[in-house]
Amino acid sequence: MDVKLNTIRLVRVLSLAGEILNNAVSFAVFCVLDFVDFILCFVYKVIDFWIESQWKPCYCSSAKQRIIEGDNILVSEECESKIVCLTSANLQVEDISDTLYSRPSIVAQLSKFIINDLNKTKKTTVTSTFTIDSTIVELLRRNVVPRWSDCDCKICNSWTSSRKDTLFVKAEGPKDKAREDVLFIHGFISSSVFWTETLFPNFSTTVKSTYRLLAVDILGFGRSPKPTDSLYTLREHVEMIEKSALEAFQVKSFHIVAHSLGCILALAIAVKHPGSIKSLTLLAPPYFPVPKGEPATQYIMRRIAPRRVWPVMAFGASVACWYEHISRTICLVVCKNHRLWEFITKFITRNR
Repeated sequence: MDVKLNTIRLVRVLSLAGEILNNAVSFAVFCVLDFVDFILCFVYKVIDFWIESQWKPCYCSSAKQRIIEGDNILVSEECESKIVCLTSANLQVEDISDTLYSRPSIVAQLSKFIINDLNKTKKTTVTSTFTIDSTIVELLRRNVVPRWSDCDCKICNSWTSSRKDTLFVKAEGPKDKAREDVLFIHGFISSSVFWTETLFPNFSTTVKSTYRLLAVDILGFGRSPKPTDSLYTLREHVEMIEKSALEAFQVKSFHIVAHSLGCILALAIAVKHPGSIKSLTLLAPPYFPVPKGEPATQYIMRRIAPRRVWPVMAFGASVACWYEHISRTICLVVCKNHRLWEFITKFITRNR
């Protein structure tokens, strides 16, 4: 009995020690990353100006500065931020997450924590960190020019040479005699290939002759448009899916199968078309219940990207979510040279 208790105590001590070590190392590592990202901000501005004769304001700038310098349109009212997008056809108001601009560094958070404590001592109130007291109008640019750090291959830029403003949809199954339609929506950092090269080949002849299978590349992924003037809001994603899949293929009622990020889009479509949904299948849907009184977006951001070096997945998510310029560097090395990595992978795996 004593041995068992001692073992439990030892496990608890080691667990606590590991947590303390993880927190300490994480604090040091992310302080360094804060500094590196800060330096890269200026490095990319210089390179952008040298190559493209201009630089675009980044999201690490204050929201107001970015919008003024970038000719953007932002409206903030009662701590709720909306983007006003002027186009030649319509005027849209889109909700955006405050995490787009409010991603303070560890040092900034520590300073804010100290200031908040002082304010509580003085019995003063602290306002939201993301507030803009003026209404600013943003004119979205129509000239789509890939940046020097973007991939220049034919596949990645095929949408720019096409006049189509719809998503890429891979359709299989009977065209006219299909009894039912199934819409497949992939997740983040993926494409319709996620479905067409895994599920579709394994469907039976009966399924393929009964159902029309529609796998879509959502906005910004695969062979679909990747507009630089888009905010990739939930509304934009849903409207593009409606236009490219539901309307283009004259879908009246349908099943939805979605994965990861696609689950959010699937739920939005289901809410918008409740009478048309026959079934809804969600694979690995992101769900984070927010405690009462917590700012939802910031809470979810901390859950998804907790700025910890361990586990590795948390570290990767933290770097991707918190550091714009480090992420751009990774994309420059990996994404821009994806043809080289694909060749190396195929050579090693003998999959030619």
